[in-house]
Amino acid sequence: MKKLILLALLVSCVFGAEAKVKTLVIASHPYPESSIFIKGLEQAARSVKNVEVRNLESIYGYDTKAINGNMERKLTREVERVVFIFPTHWFNITPMMKAYLNETWGSVGPGLWQGKQMLVVSTAAGGRSTYGKNGRVGVDLKDVFLSMKASALHCGMTYLEPLVFEGVRANELENYKKALIERLSN
Repeated sequence: MKKLILLALLVSCVFGAEAKVKTLVIASHPYPESSIFIKGLEQAARSVKNVEVRNLESIYGYDTKAINGNMERKLTREVERVVFIFPTHWFNITPMMKAYLNETWGSVGPGLWQGKQMLVVSTAAGGRSTYGKNGRVGVDLKDVFLSMKASALHCGMTYLEPLVFEGVRANELENYKKALIERLSN
């Protein structure tokens, strides 16, 4: 029965999900060869119509100077929502994502992305013992990305409630993918 439910979910995701707004997904993982969750989330995003997915390491390798800011700005201008997918990397974004922001957004100033939406999607191995009011860092995982929120607001964007998965487990990957597809479809 469980296999039938998963198959039905997969079929509905592949054939039925469509983003209501044109969406650009920027995915990054500093160790893509060992990525399970980011690869899975990227795969889920690719299954949604009206969504373009760009994996920074696949396009630019690990060369932080190789990012084509003009091309990336052009792609950003063509969408209504930008989604960043990455693993929480020392309570921050990945190095390539930082380089992407430097090259693509570093010179835009306030207002260029006015009216667009930003969604942060991140995974973390740490769970409640790390995040939350009673965790070691004392804040929820979604609140670790204050710099992303500040960047969105500085650029005139609407910062959407982050979609974060903490204490990630491989047997929950299908649930994470479903949650992402649902957010992208709204």
